Amino acid sequence: MKIGDKLPIDSTGQSDDVSERKVESDRLVSPNNSTNYSSGHSKGISPITRRILAINVLALAVLVVGLLYVGQYRQELIDSEIAALNIQAELFAAAIGEAAVGDVENNFNDPTRRGGANQFLIVDRARQIVRRLASTTRTNTQIIMANGKVLADSRLLGGPGGAVKVEELPPPKSDVDFSDQMSDGFESFLRLLLRDPSHEADFVAATKLALKGEQGKSVQSHSDGSLSLSVAVPVQRYKQVLAALTLTKDSKQIDEAVFQVRLDILKVFGIALFVTVLLSIYLARTIARPLVRLAAATEQIRKGNARHYSISDLMSKKGEIGVLATALDEMTEDLWQRMDAIERFAADVAHEIKNPLTSLRSAVETVSRVEDPGQQKKLMSIILDDIQRLDRLISDISDASRLDAELSRAKMAPVNLDGLLQTMVDLHEAAIDGHGIHLSLVREHAGELVIHGMEDRIVQVLRNLISNAVSFSPDEGSITLRVSNEDSFVKICVEDQGPGLPPGTEENIFNRFYQERPESEKFGTHSGLGLSISKQIIDVHGGTIHAENLLSEAGKVVGACFIVRLPQSTFKPE
Repeated sequence: MKIGDKLPIDSTGQSDDVSERKVESDRLVSPNNSTNYSSGHSKGISPITRRILAINVLALAVLVVGLLYVGQYRQELIDSEIAALNIQAELFAAAIGEAAVGDVENNFNDPTRRGGANQFLIVDRARQIVRRLASTTRTNTQIIMANGKVLADSRLLGGPGGAVKVEELPPPKSDVDFSDQMSDGFESFLRLLLRDPSHEADFVAATKLALKGEQGKSVQSHSDGSLSLSVAVPVQRYKQVLAALTLTKDSKQIDEAVFQVRLDILKVFGIALFVTVLLSIYLARTIARPLVRLAAATEQIRKGNARHYSISDLMSKKGEIGVLATALDEMTEDLWQRMDAIERFAADVAHEIKNPLTSLRSAVETVSRVEDPGQQKKLMSIILDDIQRLDRLISDISDASRLDAELSRAKMAPVNLDGLLQTMVDLHEAAIDGHGIHLSLVREHAGELVIHGMEDRIVQVLRNLISNAVSFSPDEGSITLRVSNEDSFVKICVEDQGPGLPPGTEENIFNRFYQERPESEKFGTHSGLGLSISKQIIDVHGGTIHAENLLSEAGKVVGACFIVRLPQSTFKPE
């Protein structure tokens, strides 16, 4: 068969095209049959993986940066070091005050006397004491007079050629010291970001306090980030302040202690970062990979390549992924059912319309060749009947095609079935036709029966069932509406006294365009969509509808019964 040729329609109304597409769509898709979507999204790192990594690493980095600051810890070390320097300075001042102070009365003509009117410092002895004590404490010690002159300095050594300044050389460093560079860089960043006012104390002000008999201290920052810790105490004897003694020490030990703490934090950060990255990748894979697979499955469905897809393992997972996979599977199954229903409906419509069109065409072709007025009148009557049949069929098909969309958009509300059924009985009895068929209501329950649904659609179902029962009932017959409740469901039975249902047709009568009409009824009066529409409405309401024959005690068929079961509601209508 070539592309574009007309496809034959079989007796069931299904085209060969529909059957071929069903066979094609029922093929299982292999997991390796990936679409361009899945392959395209599997390259590189997925966006969700990058986001999870960025969020987790950023949170960890912010925490580590805060820990690396260790400002409080460093300040505590500085305070401890100053307290230690202060104790050492008091010991130095006490030693100098006891061993290097002379009395004017005992040594008035001594040219080396310095200080107040009664006491003075012995310079050489003070220098020796300062040099000896400073060598053990590794501090820079100075004695400063009230006029600002430095009397003794532990870094100056006297000799024949004059005083020599002694400075301790730093330890040799390698050409590349990454740890020191990293620490210095972080310190530079902190100096730009933060400014600690406690590091701006003045050494001169601390010295002046000592000359006044008080204790002073200062912490000075240098351009390279290091600190100079200084304390100043008065050198006195008998409450007479002779000079100020200052002890200065660099922050090398403090910097090393802070750096060691930071290094330990960085080690822990490295381990935490490694674990965080692994957990983030694992978390992202558990989320991203199922989503990519679901996206690939939807792409396959969109392209129409497969009806079944391999996500059963995702459906069995617990959590949101499993819920999403199950929802996607159920949604897809509903879509396929709708597509199948549309295909069947289209085939049935084509089949149903083709019959009256064939009859109409044959009658039109014949009427032009017939000269007998009586025959022409009969043919024109056939043409008119076929046109009316087509008009009725197209109207019913239009209503049936819109029903699904209308049911999906309509809102449900509590419906009182007792009042609804009684109203339908009253209307039927008021408009009883010439056949004399009576409609009665039998209640087999206590209290009101309320359902949650669309009242106009429930009325449509009951009218279809009552109209169907009227068409099969004999003259002067009776139809009974029997309503009851069982197992939280409302049960409505429409019973007639007609010939009943032919064996094996209890399910087929709800198919579209199925017709099983009385022999006395004119052909083409009904389209065969009434019971199908009724079943569709009941399904939307979460109920069921089926038909069965009424049997006498002897087992003889005495009529038909259509049974509708709808969920009972606890809400009361307004």
